[in-house]
Amino acid sequence: MAISKVNERIQLIDGFDLGLEQRTGSYVLIEQQLTLIETGPSPSVEHVKQGLKELGISLDEVRYIIVTHIHLDHAGGAGLLLQDCPNATLIVHPKGARHLADPSRLIAGARAVYGEQFDGLFDPIVPVPEHRLEVKTEGDVLQIGPDCTLEFWDTPGHAKHHFGILDPVSNGLFAGDTAGIRYVQLIEDGIDFYLPSTSPNQFDPAAMRASIERMQTQQLDALYFGHYGAAKHPQAALEQVLEWLEVFVEAGAAAYQHDESADQLAKRLAEPVRAYLTERGVGPGHRVMPYIDMDLQVSAQGLLDYFRKQS
Repeated sequence: MAISKVNERIQLIDGFDLGLEQRTGSYVLIEQQLTLIETGPSPSVEHVKQGLKELGISLDEVRYIIVTHIHLDHAGGAGLLLQDCPNATLIVHPKGARHLADPSRLIAGARAVYGEQFDGLFDPIVPVPEHRLEVKTEGDVLQIGPDCTLEFWDTPGHAKHHFGILDPVSNGLFAGDTAGIRYVQLIEDGIDFYLPSTSPNQFDPAAMRASIERMQTQQLDALYFGHYGAAKHPQAALEQVLEWLEVFVEAGAAAYQHDESADQLAKRLAEPVRAYLTERGVGPGHRVMPYIDMDLQVSAQGLLDYFRKQS
């Protein structure tokens, strides 16, 4: 079981999403009202439960489970985990609540992206009873301890049903996917590397840019990524994501104009990414490359989807 200590109050449990280490995790906020942020997909739930056990936390102690957005790699396991957490309430963005109560459209959308891999990656998707759902939106708060009141920010760009959660104690933001992906596999080698996540089907570059710029104005001391872990230098991370966002959008526009497929666009995106990494001594055999290749494939689909909707 992989558990990493983020700080004195926050632990990160690796959910081994897609069978990969350090891909997607669940944050544990050890406060008076014990709170989890992200569940991961259903196959990750067993890892989350085992991680809580190793931390000495019983499932009936969990008071809140928060999902930054309802994509299945972040919230697909919410209903399954909630079944074993009798005292927990699930907190979700208002545009995501009905899809957790009735996940049929969520399932259909993910099947369109993942095809035959869907069952192994995401089953089972368990509906969340409506009486166990609580909606939070822009400016709402949630007190989880005598000195900790979380604040919710509407942070679209990656998805319309996305919020960020500001933790005032650490001056850190749980950013989900709006602020992109942190490649801890490279960061452990001393290379800070972040890319935007432009997956389908609600990617909006202008909204993403605005959300990231808002994060920059907060002068955060920590930025907690859905994929994966905490950035020690939030401002630099956010700036890098904005720079790559421009590269992605330009590549997406060119691919759309040339009627390229998602596979072709993914290769187009890979060229500057691989060149950047090669300059820093990262070769094609590095263990991070399967993560990056997978992300570029999904991001290519989202970019093409965005430009089709604009036409």
